Amino acid sequence: MPRPYVALSVAVSLDGYIDDTVPERLYLSNDRDFDGVDALRAGCDAILVGAETVRRDNPRLWLRSAERRQARVAAGKPANLLKVTVTRSGDIDPDARMFHHYVEAGKPLVYTTMEGAEKIGSRLDAVGEVVGIADPDFWGTLLEDLGRRGVERLIVEGGTHIHTAFLEAGLADELRYAVAPLLIGQSDAPRFVNPADFPGGSRRRLEFVDATVLDDVAVLRYLPKNTSRTAPGQ
Repeated sequence: MPRPYVALSVAVSLDGYIDDTVPERLYLSNDRDFDGVDALRAGCDAILVGAETVRRDNPRLWLRSAERRQARVAAGKPANLLKVTVTRSGDIDPDARMFHHYVEAGKPLVYTTMEGAEKIGSRLDAVGEVVGIADPDFWGTLLEDLGRRGVERLIVEGGTHIHTAFLEAGLADELRYAVAPLLIGQSDAPRFVNPADFPGGSRRRLEFVDATVLDDVAVLRYLPKNTSRTAPGQ
């Protein structure tokens, strides 16, 4: 079963942070960039964020544009994407908004370890489907399971541990990297990625696709695999 095409999407400060340490959410993007991300979401079948993002931001993970939702329905697709989260520990709140808003594509999926699945137990049965993974190739197995469910294109929106995992495992096909004109400067704030053994090491250059200026945000696109794999439907 083919694995989905994986598009990573992230907004960062000039010094590489994705958030600061203030409790209120920091919005790095502007309205035009938010719309660009919405357009990218609209072309996907599923959206994935880590459990830390669910706990920190409590996102709904929906399409903002009514026109894009209508276009998906006209094309025979659910108005919104299948929602996916990952928690190795099993620490996930069944009251999180991703489980209760815009679930036209079916119950959200929660991928976890076998230990995490045991910890979750039946807490999520009413709102989501828990998938325990025993295979050491956790991320590859996750993608294969999504492929079996008909997911051809997956957008991954973080956070740090999730982006690191996909890039370190060589599983990201595309990276949308939006740079905001902010300097965070807080050493304990979350960055785009953690230190890791990335494929090819520190001298490997990713394949550059294009750059777009959206008011005060610059959006850079790269192909981390340095291949010409085409996204489904394009």
